[in-house]
Formats: sequence, C-alpha cells, structure tokens
Amino acid sequence: MPHVRVKDIVKRFDKMIAVDHISFDVERGDFFTMLGPSGCGKTTTLRMISGFYEPDEGEIYIGDKLVNHFPPEKRNCGFVFQSYALFPHMTVFDNVAYGLKIRKVPKNEIKKKVTEALSIVGLVGYESRRPDQLSGGEQQRVALARVLVINPEVLLLDEPLSNLDAKLRVYMRSELRKIQRSLGITTIYVTHDQAEALSMSTKIAVMNKGKIEQIGTPIEIYGAPKTKFVADFMGLSNIFQAKILQVLGELKVIETELGTFNVKASEETSGEGSIYLLIRPESIDLEKVSEFNEPLKRNELYGKIVESSFVGGISKYVIDIENNLSLTVNMQDPLSKGIIKEGAKVKVKIPETGFVILKP
Repeated sequence: MPHVRVKDIVKRFDKMIAVDHISFDVERGDFFTMLGPSGCGKTTTLRMISGFYEPDEGEIYIGDKLVNHFPPEKRNCGFVFQSYALFPHMTVFDNVAYGLKIRKVPKNEIKKKVTEALSIVGLVGYESRRPDQLSGGEQQRVALARVLVINPEVLLLDEPLSNLDAKLRVYMRSELRKIQRSLGITTIYVTHDQAEALSMSTKIAVMNKGKIEQIGTPIEIYGAPKTKFVADFMGLSNIFQAKILQVLGELKVIETELGTFNVKASEETSGEGSIYLLIRPESIDLEKVSEFNEPLKRNELYGKIVESSFVGGISKYVIDIENNLSLTVNMQDPLSKGIIKEGAKVKVKIPETGFVILKP
C-alpha cells in the first residue's frame, strides 16, 4: 500500500475550484514533487495533506488511515513553510525544541533530540544564535531541523528554497536530497522550479489549473511529455501544430508549418486529426553555410541566427527559418565547437529521434 494516497480530491474557495479531482500515490521513502505555475493548486493540495485545509470531496490516506478529518497535529506530518516561520525571539535551540516542548518531552531527551536534528542539517554549534544572526540557508536548515526533530512520518515542503539566491539554492537542493535519502523519509515537495523538480525527485506530478497533467519520473516528464502544456512548462519550446501523413511502424511522416519530417516515435498515434510536434532544442545540429543553394534532404532546413548567447556549458540560438517561424537550439560544449555569431546562415539538421509527439 502506498504511504500517502490522494484519491479524487476537490477543494473549492467560494465558486473557484482550486483543486479539481486529482489522485496520486506516494510510495514509502519517495521524494514526490508537485510542479506547476503559481495558482495551479499545488500548495492547496499540500495543505490538504497536512490538515490545514479539509477537502470538499475525495479521500486522503496516510498509511492505512483515512485522515480527512484529522487535525494537523494528529497526522504526524512535518511542514516546512516557504517563509520558514521561525520565532525571531527564540534561539536556534529553542526554535528546534519548540515542538518537543509542546509534546511535553523530558528536558534531557529534548537536548539529545535537538542535537541530533542539528547534526543532521549541519548546524551543531549554532544553538545560541537567533534567526536574525543566520543566513537564509541557515534559517532554512533550522526550519528543517525543527520538523525532523519530531520524527514525522511524512515530510511536506512548500517551496522552501524560493527565498535563497541562485547559487545557494542549487547547493541546498543537493543537501535536502542527501538528508531525505539518509533518513528514508517520505517527502512531498512543492515547487514551480523545473530544475529543482528534475534534480531532486523520484516522481513528479505536473499540475495546471487544478488538475494533474502528467505523473512520471524526471526522465519521463522531460524526455516524454504527454501534453503541450507539460512540454512547454519544462522549457522545451519548439512546439508546432502538426498532422500525421503516414505511419510506418515507429516511423511517421509528419507535416508542420515548418515543413515535413520523418519522425521516429513509439507513441501509438493514428493518422487522424491534428497533434503537436515538439522538436528538442538539444537534438538539433547546426552547420554554417555561405549560401542557401544546395538542395535540402528530409529533416533539414535553412535558417539565419537572430540571437546567439553563451550560457556556460551550452550556447543558445534562436534561428529565423521563414514565414516568421523560428527554432530554439541548445548546442553543447560551445568552447570546443565554437560559437556561431548572429547573422550567420546555417543548415538545420534534425534527427528522426529528435522529436516528441504531443496530444492536443
């Protein structure tokens, strides 16, 4: 049985449906992420799991217990808020010990448990400091220690890294994942950051307008998005309306406004109706040319570089094709391959495996 089961839950605020009949299972020890834009219902779902909100319809199970009507303190969930919600007048020790004192744990046991929790998050020696004497990353660790010290059955985190600068955010997501793995604690994480979700999660649920668009592993979500929304939200921006002209097993001949392509895709798709075709930015190859005078093969296009930017390990290009159409291309290892300047003419080559077929 899954450790957390969310079954067909609905949450309304007046006439607005914030969460619209969603279901998912979280296995014991998983790092499950709810990913989506602001207002998609992910934090509302997390608050229903924690007990801060009660669903209007549906069921929530933790283990084998139906917890719909359990108050937060009866669910044994630890909740880390986006704002950390530390007590400014308390020391680090007292902040972490607060939940234990409420539970009337003996003083000698409180000291032991607080020391263990601070050791887990790397803050031993910070016991006497106050929140205003800590960096953002240290405050986030205190908030995490305050939750871990009560030994929760499920860890719930609501965008806990959003207030950190970019470099610290990358470091802290690695630290969070290490802590979660070492403890084996079932974790449900809310974020709008695709990189966070991909790098930390065992499973991701992509949400949009109160519904779940797709659930899968990070590789499945990025590599095989099922809908146009998922592909677009994950940053795969070359999406064109298309029509399947011919199906020859895994090979499909697909017509788009860019042209006609040979596409190798395992999706079982009929030739009827329109679809969307995603062209992966990292799969496209570019070759500089002096003129557009050679005949093109299938899956080749001519274009002109209109934007060229160097972003560390990749170079990003926007290529003007024709008819006001453009392609985004991500080229790996630009230092050795060289950076193509704006204004250059290029031949665009797209392999048959460089596409994903998306449902309308």
